[in-house]
Amino acid sequence: MVLFEDLEKALVGVSYVWHPDGNQIHRAVYDGEKIVQHFMDGGMTMEEAREWIDYNIEGAYMGDATPIIYWLVDVAELYDA
Repeated sequence: MVLFEDLEKALVGVSYVWHPDGNQIHRAVYDGEKIVQHFMDGGMTMEEAREWIDYNIEGAYMGDATPIIYWLVDVAELYDA
């Protein structure tokens, strides 16, 4: 399982994902808002934190065990789209 360095406070759980080869992969699950807060606590603005996360974390592929970042959304918006 791949873990993000220095983001322990944003780690919220583990996902068990079935790989096409039949093996189960464990993937760390992080709260996106807590990651944003981590970078804001370090001096970034919200916009800077989101941009950094978009490019450096969400844009990074670390193999099959790449961590998952979840973002809370308004479910009604998903159905209205």
